[in-house]
Amino acid sequence: MPSSSSPAASRVRRRNRTLAATAAGLTAVVAAVLALTLDDGPSGTASQDSADTSTPDAQSSALLALARRDTDDPLAVGDADAPVVMIEYSDFQCPYCGKFARDTEPELIRSYVDEGVLRIEWRNFPIFGEESEQAARAAWAAGQQGKFWEFHDQAYSKTGKKNTGAFSTDKLTAMAKAAGVADLDKWRADLDSDAADTAIRRDQNEGYSLGVTSTPAFLVNDVPVLGAQPVGTFKQTIEAAAKAAR
Repeated sequence: MPSSSSPAASRVRRRNRTLAATAAGLTAVVAAVLALTLDDGPSGTASQDSADTSTPDAQSSALLALARRDTDDPLAVGDADAPVVMIEYSDFQCPYCGKFARDTEPELIRSYVDEGVLRIEWRNFPIFGEESEQAARAAWAAGQQGKFWEFHDQAYSKTGKKNTGAFSTDKLTAMAKAAGVADLDKWRADLDSDAADTAIRRDQNEGYSLGVTSTPAFLVNDVPVLGAQPVGTFKQTIEAAAKAAR
């Protein structure tokens, strides 16, 4: 692992300071929307104590607008004009993210992405320390050569203890090779680039603006889903969103 004075460690400290400042000042409508939705009481209904000054239509529009629908986005899978977009905020060291990636996501791809109903847009949301940060950068760099999802599968192939070397430089390089990244020199340069830093900060700031504090977290059109829920929960939510989008 890099030392506490390494460039990677310095990046993490700078980013943490930026994100802390961003999170402290959040007042966006989407934050209020998600806070209202996630602050459920025992009956499963939203807390009546939550302040909400926007209309339901404005709330829904703000959340739907988070879908980027960029046809050239290497960190997305599915048609850009699919009726349902599921945004996924995940950390490569998160065991529940790994469970979702291995057990649930392939079924959603078969049932909905391949049928043109669903688009999945990944957001890097590293929250577990320096190895999470490096894994996010490595995955983004793999995406610059069209190998993000292959790298994603390698990174989630097994679960280990956090920050114990599973995402060391050597291990990440091995994953990139196994994922089929052709130009490893370019991959290394992309991993350490300002562009990677900007892309990951954008994803993190978006998640924090919604009130996301744990992974995995999902937004299915305008409906939040937290955690590695059973596949049936995702199917029900996706089908309801597809019906509402007609």
